[in-house]
Amino acid sequence: MNDSNSGSETRGPNRLNTVPPKSMPIESRLTPEAGWLLQRERAVAWLRVAFAALAVVVIQLNPERVARFPALSLFSLISFFLYSLAVLYLAGRNKLTSSPFGVLTTSLDVVWIAVIVFSTGGTRTPFFFYYSFPVITASVRWGLKGSVPVALVGVALYGFVRITLTAEAMEPPIGIDTLLVRSMYLIVLGAIFGYISEFERNQNKRLLTLSKTAAEVATLEERRRITFELHDGILQSLATLILRLENFRLRLSEKQNELANEIRSLEELSRDSMKQIREFLSGKETAPFINGTVVEKLRQEAKFLHSGMGLDVILEAEPEELDLPPPMEREVYYVLREALTNVIRHSHASKVEIHLLQKNGTLQASIVDNGVGFSERSRGTENGLGLKAMKQRIQKFEGELSVKSSPGHGTKISFLVPVTAP
Repeated sequence: MNDSNSGSETRGPNRLNTVPPKSMPIESRLTPEAGWLLQRERAVAWLRVAFAALAVVVIQLNPERVARFPALSLFSLISFFLYSLAVLYLAGRNKLTSSPFGVLTTSLDVVWIAVIVFSTGGTRTPFFFYYSFPVITASVRWGLKGSVPVALVGVALYGFVRITLTAEAMEPPIGIDTLLVRSMYLIVLGAIFGYISEFERNQNKRLLTLSKTAAEVATLEERRRITFELHDGILQSLATLILRLENFRLRLSEKQNELANEIRSLEELSRDSMKQIREFLSGKETAPFINGTVVEKLRQEAKFLHSGMGLDVILEAEPEELDLPPPMEREVYYVLREALTNVIRHSHASKVEIHLLQKNGTLQASIVDNGVGFSERSRGTENGLGLKAMKQRIQKFEGELSVKSSPGHGTKISFLVPVTAP
């Protein structure tokens, strides 16, 4: 599509200069609660690696512990260490925050530790306290409903080892009293850690609720402050503008109907602006952006700029009707409209070109004018706020916006955003 009233040569959208979106850190895309869960899983993964490394060191210092089952001991210790490293890597990649992964790693921890205990001395193993690791991790993840069942499973496995191994390293197995004490220790440990974990989780939820409430109160207070400032400033100015336009239109002669219609259009625009501001200040949702109309709206803007401002506008879109998600289409339109407003207010340009290209899951866009341009030093003065808002709108969709300009050589604003299915 090509809307132009100047007959200028058209340049294809494939000549746009775009910047690929930057990958955002994982933590910056998470909610506070999800970030806390991720940190917890990473801490547990590091603790698992420490337990596995300590087991290898202990066996190196006392190799007699593996004299009965050397192959099984070597396999269980090395595989547990490698498994711990793999889990640490996945935790660093934010792959272990879901519940199924937590259940899987806890189950593997219990089984691996049972094999290590069996192969390194049975009930006389120095690694009995390793059963506390899955108990602690289960308490951190699920509280009492996770820690106590895991502790009971550990006690059952430890008792099974005691029953099946009637002789260990030429010595009788430990007494039933020692077995009961250790079992009680594991169960009590699970109950204590489960209770502490549930208490901490409830406190965190309470803090998040209080934080959200405080944020809502601050938002309402800020909205009230903006209400007073807008009412005393912009709204009163718009009301005065409407009254003056009405008075001016009534004083026009009948031969000036075209000018009167234009003034009436300005009156309606001012009234719509006041209505939107009042709806925003009262907390109401503004009129929704109609999906699939961004190109048509830009076409209307181009027509107005040419007929009312004498500005030659070239508008190209491929395809002619963009297929964008509604929130993205709304933000893209506001970015392009802000760019056009900057052209009118600051550039003193006679020509502006708008190029849109949706292809291969991305939207590329640029707006180029032949105006006076500006230097990098002056970017933060007159139009810095508008450019900042434009960048923030594009970055909401993990896109990137760039601005290129120099005095006497016009300005080019371009952006690229990944497009998901609407």
